[in-house]
Amino acid sequence: MDKLSDQFNKNQLINEFKEAVADTEALLKATASTGGEKLAEVRAKAEQSLGIAKARMADAQSKVLARTKGAAKATDVYVHDNPWQLIGIAAGVGVIVGLLAGRR
Repeated sequence: MDKLSDQFNKNQLINEFKEAVADTEALLKATASTGGEKLAEVRAKAEQSLGIAKARMADAQSKVLARTKGAAKATDVYVHDNPWQLIGIAAGVGVIVGLLAGRR
């Protein structure tokens, strides 16, 4: 379920960025051809879209950072609790890589 909500959030974020880009393009077109009230309206909409997108990105960044720190902490605890198992796994991987490299 968590992956489904992450996928939904990712799609929502992508859609918001597409909207921000579209608003920015509209701003550029409006600036090139007209001025005045229409330009201010398009500019305000573009600023709003970019503000929403930036807020979502900051939120996503903080969530990713929190998850990364949690994973790093869990890995650190596991390594400290099971050092010999990890040494054995690392030695096994080293032997396999050595055998594969030696064949060439």
